[in-house]
Amino acid sequence: MNDFNGVKIGLIYEDKLVMIQRDDKPGLRFPGMWDFPGGARESSETPFECASRELSEELSIKLDPKSIVWKKEVESMHDPKLQAHFFVANISKEEIGKIKLGDEGQRWDLIPVDDFFKRSDVVPKLKDRLKSYLDSITQK
Repeated sequence: MNDFNGVKIGLIYEDKLVMIQRDDKPGLRFPGMWDFPGGARESSETPFECASRELSEELSIKLDPKSIVWKKEVESMHDPKLQAHFFVANISKEEIGKIKLGDEGQRWDLIPVDDFFKRSDVVPKLKDRLKSYLDSITQK
C-alpha cells in the first residue's frame, strides 16, 4: 500500500453533502471554511480505518464499507510528496439523525451539491475531488 497521510470523505444524502465548518483558531489551516469529514492517518491505519475513525470522532457515526461508492488516491493537501485518499459514500436519513458533532468544528450541515460548487468558503481542492467523482458517474 502506498504511503498516505490522511483521508477525506464526501458523504452524500440525496442531493446534499454532509459538511463540517472548521474551527476558526489561530494557526489552523483553512479556518472557518467548510470541509468534508476526514483527517490525518494514525499509526499504520489503512485508508478505510482512517476514514472510519475520523467519521466516528467528528460526527459520531460509523462508516459502513458497503456505503462507499468511490475512492481515489489524490495528492495530499498538506504535503504534495505524499498521497491522501478521497472516498465518497452514501448516507441514509437514519444515519443523518445520529450525527453529533465531535470536538472539532463549529457545526455541521447538509449543503446541496449545486451550492457546494458555488461557495467560496469551501476548503480548496474539495471541489475538484468531488467533481472527479461526479464526472466518473456521468461517464457510465
